[in-house]
Parts: sequence; structure tokens; C-alpha cells
Amino acid sequence: MNIATYVSGLTLLSDQVSKREVEIILRELTKTLDRHVVGDVVEFGCYEGTTSVHLAYFLQATDKHLYLYDSFEGLPDKTAFDESPAGMQFKTGELKAAKKQLIKNLRQMNTPMPRIKKGWFSELTQTDIPVVISYAFLDGDYYESIMDPLRLIWPRLSPGAIVVVDDYANEALPGAAKAVDQWLQTHTAALSVEASLGIIKLPE
Repeated sequence: MNIATYVSGLTLLSDQVSKREVEIILRELTKTLDRHVVGDVVEFGCYEGTTSVHLAYFLQATDKHLYLYDSFEGLPDKTAFDESPAGMQFKTGELKAAKKQLIKNLRQMNTPMPRIKKGWFSELTQTDIPVVISYAFLDGDYYESIMDPLRLIWPRLSPGAIVVVDDYANEALPGAAKAVDQWLQTHTAALSVEASLGIIKLPE
């Protein structure tokens, strides 16, 4: 499937992601599929399914399962890592979404239903995630909401796995980049940045 053609015809569910970002997210997913990287796919911070519906669509012809995680309570409290004059609009409880709306949006895609887990990322354990992970999209906005999933999934990532982090280059949400940069100081992987996204590639 031509990703650019697919994305050009999209009507996005929300303004939380751009078409260019969706194209990059799907392109990186496709790289793991083409290289037959072992494992399932996870998304932390799915909101109403703005990106989830497209991940599900691209996975429907594969044997991979999609796992979605969200508090469905909106944003948590900020830490000092997250403070930015450009991000004053991001407050506790903002971006709250209903799980039933997510499910409705997924059903409209006529794809297999992902496995959905409600909870704060800090509360999730190894029993909540796949045994092996090939691809992850992290859209937690804040430092702890990126760091917690990184801690959780890293031991389960396959060689050659890709982790895409939303808002890495977003000055309004500096915690995302701080979490990634700190993590990569002690963990081996290559980082590139495209649009607002940080793309982490594990060695094969």
C-alpha cells in the first residue's frame, strides 16, 4: 500500500496529529513489517484513536496484535520537566477521551479490535503488555508518561524494533524529549527526528 496516497485521502479524527505525522508513524511501522521484526504493536496514549485506527488498518492483514493504553482521564499532573511557557494550555485533565468513543472509531474501520487497557502508565505491569514488541508509538505528552512506557517495554523490544515518540520536537511539551534523551544516555539505540516525532531504532 502506498502510504502517501493513503494519508492524502484521510480525514483525521482530531487535530492532535498531522497527516505528515501519520505518514511517518505508518512508514516506520511498515519498516518493521517489511523486515519481519518479531512481536506485537503497542500504543501508549491513544486518545480517541486518532492514530490507533490507522495502526489497526495497517496491521489487519498481519498476525500481529495491537495493544492500546490510555488513562481515559486526560493528562496527569506536570512535573518540572514539563514546564514551558509555550505549553500553558496543557493542564491536568486536558485531552480527556471516552473509551467508548475510541471503540466506536475503531469499529468504523472494520478492523480486528485491538486489546485496550485502561490505566495510568505508571500502574501498568509486565502482565499488561505483549511478551515481544516490534513497534511502539508513545504519545504521553509528559516526561513521566514517556519514561514509564520506555521502562516497561524496553526489555520486551525485539532486535530492530522501532519506537516513535510524539512531541519530541514540540517546545510546548519539553518533557517528551527530556525523557527520551535521558533514556538513551544509558540504552543503545539510534535517534532521528522528523516533524515533531522522535524515532528510536534498536540495533538488529
